[in-house]
Amino acid sequence: MFDMDLPWWEFVARGAVIYLALLVLVRISGKRTVGQFTPFDLVVVLLLSEAVSNSLSGGDSSVTGGLILASTLIGLNLGLGFLTSRSRRAEELLEGREVLLGRDGVLYHDVMRRQRVSEADVQKVLRENDCLLKDMRCAFLEADGTISVIKR
Repeated sequence: MFDMDLPWWEFVARGAVIYLALLVLVRISGKRTVGQFTPFDLVVVLLLSEAVSNSLSGGDSSVTGGLILASTLIGLNLGLGFLTSRSRRAEELLEGREVLLGRDGVLYHDVMRRQRVSEADVQKVLRENDCLLKDMRCAFLEADGTISVIKR
C-alpha cells in the first residue's frame, strides 16, 4: 500500500509537467472556456483528468505516490498564485487581461468573434444589469471569462 514503484522525484516531475501542460492548454483555449462552464466544458474537464491520470502516476497506485502527486499539484498551484499576486506581468501571462467588447452603445463584432463571445451573451449581461445597448458606456470580457458592463 505504501511501497512506491517509482522514485519520489519522478512523481514530482510528472506532476509538474502535466500541471504546466494543462495550464498552457486551458490558457490557449480562451477566456470563455474558463469563465462559462457549459455541459460540454464539464465533459472536457472530466476527460482531461482521466486522460492524464496514468501520465501522473506512471502506473503506481500507492498511497504515498498519490500523496506526493497531490502535494506537488497543490504546491504548484500555491506557487503560481503567489507569483501572480506579486507580479502584474506574470498575472497577465497566466490569467490574461480584460478585452473591450464595445463602447458607447456599439459592439465590436470582430473582437467578439475572436474572443468567441456571442451577441446574445452580451445582451444577457446587459439585461442582467438593467442596461440598454444605447446606455452602455463599455463592455468588457474579463480575464476570468465573465462579461462586465459599465453604464453611462
